[in-house]
Amino acid sequence: MSKHWISAARPRTLFLAVSTVILGSGLAWHEGKFSVATFLLALLLAISLQILSNLANDLGDYLKGTDVSGKRQGPVRAMQSGNISPKEMKTAIAVMMMLSAVSGLILVLNTAAFIGWTGVAVMLGIGLACILSAVFYTIGKRAYGYVGWGDFFAFLFFGPVAVIGTYFLHVHTFDFQPVLPAIGLGLISAMILNVNNMRDIENDKASGKITVAIKMGLKNARFYHTLLTFSMFTCFIGYNYLYAPWPWYRYLYAVVFVFHFMLLVKIHAKKDKALDPYLKFTAISGFFMSVLFSICINI
Repeated sequence: MSKHWISAARPRTLFLAVSTVILGSGLAWHEGKFSVATFLLALLLAISLQILSNLANDLGDYLKGTDVSGKRQGPVRAMQSGNISPKEMKTAIAVMMMLSAVSGLILVLNTAAFIGWTGVAVMLGIGLACILSAVFYTIGKRAYGYVGWGDFFAFLFFGPVAVIGTYFLHVHTFDFQPVLPAIGLGLISAMILNVNNMRDIENDKASGKITVAIKMGLKNARFYHTLLTFSMFTCFIGYNYLYAPWPWYRYLYAVVFVFHFMLLVKIHAKKDKALDPYLKFTAISGFFMSVLFSICINI
């Protein structure tokens, strides 16, 4: 039974959640501020929210019939396979909501002495928005993932919100330093979802799910992916130009750009189920980008 829950948690997606905390913490370290407690608590929160999102997505797609149309190209989902019942999934979602709320509360209260109660209220409000966003991507009559807003919210919550939020909890002030890298990682998040939506474009059409890929068509969705990729490059290089322009080895993380370009070439040549491996590869590329970028700007 445990293997079915591990599958439902979708471990390959956790790279992105971890990336947001690494990047936000790396940027804070560059400013001379870093807290081990903040890093660990933020990591727990990010992973909890990602698993919550995955479980809610599994339930929402199942209830809407998206996973049982017979045209889905991705791996078989936990509820789609019948290994987990709707009741069990709802219980698991409630547990993950509670874990996310508790870990988020502890994380924010841990910095209360530095950010003040106004800062605490703002961060708790953002945390609540993150939990609601994770749940209502596919659940409910007005699920935003079904009306073409998935890319925007993936960009927002796995980019600016998560990275800048982590940075703020380390340094206790808002400034422009984390903005460009946060946008860059948000663009990678949108790239991951776009690969997913290009893969499932026929299934989503049959299920009545509206995505950016469906609105654009496969050809334009590939061009959109290219635009996201090169915009991401610009954001990370832009940070270096403004805040870490020298020595030269602070740009060594750019080796990941080569991998992204290779992925882009493959994505332009693939469709349907053949795109599935590139979800994992894109998520892993985001992880390595965050790790190498954080190291390079701090050496």
